[in-house]
Amino acid sequence: MTSFIDKAKIKVISGAGGNGATAWRREKYVDKGGPAGGDGGNGGDVYFIATSDMSTLLDFTHKSVYKAERGENGQNKNCHGKNGKDLYIKMPVGVVVRDLKNNKLIADLDKDGKTVLIAKGGRGGRGNARFATAQKRAPQFCEPGEPSIERELELELKLLADVGLLGMPNAGKSSLISAISAAKPKIADYPFTTLIPNLGVVKKPHGDGFVIADIPGLIEGASEGLGLGHEFLRHVQRCKLLLHVIDISKEESFENYEKINKELQKFDEELSKREQIIVLNKSDIVDLEHAEEIKNFFKEKIKPKNKIFIISAATKHGLKELLNYIYIKLEEIEDIKIKLDIEEDLDSFNNDDSEFEIEKLNKNTYNITGGKLKRLASVTDIRNTQQIKRFTNILDSMGVYDKLRECKIQNGDTIIVAGIELMYDEDYY
Repeated sequence: MTSFIDKAKIKVISGAGGNGATAWRREKYVDKGGPAGGDGGNGGDVYFIATSDMSTLLDFTHKSVYKAERGENGQNKNCHGKNGKDLYIKMPVGVVVRDLKNNKLIADLDKDGKTVLIAKGGRGGRGNARFATAQKRAPQFCEPGEPSIERELELELKLLADVGLLGMPNAGKSSLISAISAAKPKIADYPFTTLIPNLGVVKKPHGDGFVIADIPGLIEGASEGLGLGHEFLRHVQRCKLLLHVIDISKEESFENYEKINKELQKFDEELSKREQIIVLNKSDIVDLEHAEEIKNFFKEKIKPKNKIFIISAATKHGLKELLNYIYIKLEEIEDIKIKLDIEEDLDSFNNDDSEFEIEKLNKNTYNITGGKLKRLASVTDIRNTQQIKRFTNILDSMGVYDKLRECKIQNGDTIIVAGIELMYDEDYY
């Protein structure tokens, strides 16, 4: 039996861009060959794609880190590195995605086939051939590729069903869904038999059908975390129509109805206003006269006036009339659009990692760390004065020397940047 998992946390990492190359044309009979370093390839993007082939987030409990392919480094002879492959991760339809860093909702995969870019791959660095000009014909430096983007994400599945079943434990929701669809939920005469949401497809006499969701029983206090229902209330948020199943063999049937609606209101004000069909179940164990009395009592008390049906899921009494009404209502009601504040922060696709930290190792030595600096150092040949000059110019443009002066650096002090040692000279900078 497949476990139903409707929440998961994963990490996605886009591909880093490949570094550009510093290279030269060296061909027989070609005099003064120029720069020939190729560009690095772009890193792969990470996409989420919704598919109806999945119904649970179980796969994401076995694997939690997903990484796109890195771009290849540039080569000599102006050969560019190959782009990293994009990574497409399949998700069940109905998943909403939250970025845990800023707690923002960034995607709602509410349609089969919907594809959303989650993490942009880094751009490949330019090779030295790109920096050649009429004045500077032999640039001896290249550019590092942009870094990858890492995102910690929370996935939450909100089932896509047309009709949602509400009701107290043992109201007969599981019996109803098994009576009108091919779903076979566990049924027993004790509370909380249903531990996970069940989906069933109800076939229409002509045409397609509709999907009905059996949500585990609610109890008073569910919206605050009591019982099982609070775990699954999110699954009725997309339903067009709600069936409120009530056990009329209980003396407190109306009180139970009111308790459930109070929990809906606390959980989601919009959900509590959605149309409900009142289903008075278990008419097989009370006499019909008493059932009609209960129906009339509900009619007097309920505002607005919802449609009320007396049924027995066990004997299938009244199910045909109930289904016919559901067919009509589903044709009238438009698809539910959950009002989610999807907010994509532009910084989340920004591969710039120019932030740095300065640590004073001793009286005369400063260690500088940062992702961009590390990548710059990786493509800098310390034996080449032109490359070192460009490296120090970039440090200056990033504000590294201004920060060092704030730290009271003195002439002759040592600066270590990602393994490259430099001596500080105030006149030089």
